Amino acid sequence: MTETAPPWAPPRADEHPPEELLRRLELRVARRIDGILHGAHAGLLPGPGTEPGEARPYRVGDDVRLMDWNVTARTAQAHVRMPVAERELETWLVADLSASMDFGTAWTTKRDLAVAVIAAVGHLAARAGNRVGGLVVQGDLPTARVPARTGRPHLMTLLHTVAATPRRDGTGPGDLGRALRQVGRIARRRGLVVVVSDFVGAGAWGRPLAALGQRHEVVCVEIVDRRELELPDVGYLTLVDPETGDVLEVQSASRRVRRRFAEAAAAQRAEVAGTVRAAGADHLVLRTDRDWLRDVVTFVERRRRGRLPGGPAAKRTRGAGTAPS
Repeated sequence: MTETAPPWAPPRADEHPPEELLRRLELRVARRIDGILHGAHAGLLPGPGTEPGEARPYRVGDDVRLMDWNVTARTAQAHVRMPVAERELETWLVADLSASMDFGTAWTTKRDLAVAVIAAVGHLAARAGNRVGGLVVQGDLPTARVPARTGRPHLMTLLHTVAATPRRDGTGPGDLGRALRQVGRIARRRGLVVVVSDFVGAGAWGRPLAALGQRHEVVCVEIVDRRELELPDVGYLTLVDPETGDVLEVQSASRRVRRRFAEAAAAQRAEVAGTVRAAGADHLVLRTDRDWLRDVVTFVERRRRGRLPGGPAAKRTRGAGTAPS
């Protein structure tokens, strides 16, 4: 008996042509996310922003760093000044579709989940009237680029470029740093950069990411599969690196082998998290065996309230009293 996929599982690219895949994704994303962002300007993944807004009385739970001391002194009542997001936000989506992203042992592959995340982020950005552009990284092949423009037809063109990118093994590790440096050169206006990758064999990407974080809001979406975190106890396993073609046979029945694998995987994930944190970027981890839309929604809500540890939201809050340079 075939087990039915859960409703949150993104459609698989190997089962649907790009056009049908995008239609299914659009319906699924619209149903789950459209009602989340509210307000006069429902910005994409909005943080506190940088433009000063109206002062209002302090309420329990407000960030004390937003305290407006001038108004507080005049009225003898605590007031905060809530900054608003910029109304013209240029969003760049960096999609890592290297061969390592073709792996998946749950309801979807990491690649299919990456396409779904790009569709969700692009949907939110386009609804707010923002310009959206994208870059696709695939091994050592030239980076595909879609310029930043507004409108749903342009968004669908971008998503089709991502969804229709053919799978290619043996193209070598992806050079994510190259794509991030390219974004830094072409994104001249302050905006948002969303990087979707598994960060496996992605090259030296930490320094270019930190450089982007100096000017833009940056969100790193890390996609992982459960079998990248721990090995199952099933005896001999043949592991193949899709980017290089290297083959390794392991005895997964050995507790020592499984423990060492889990420790190495945890160290790799910690290294990625540390690099993202050092760059001042926000970090969202999605798994192929979890409800990714629910995780995205939770992340959006926490980011709107400035409850993420560190990252751009906290930096914007500290400097909320001044206009952007």
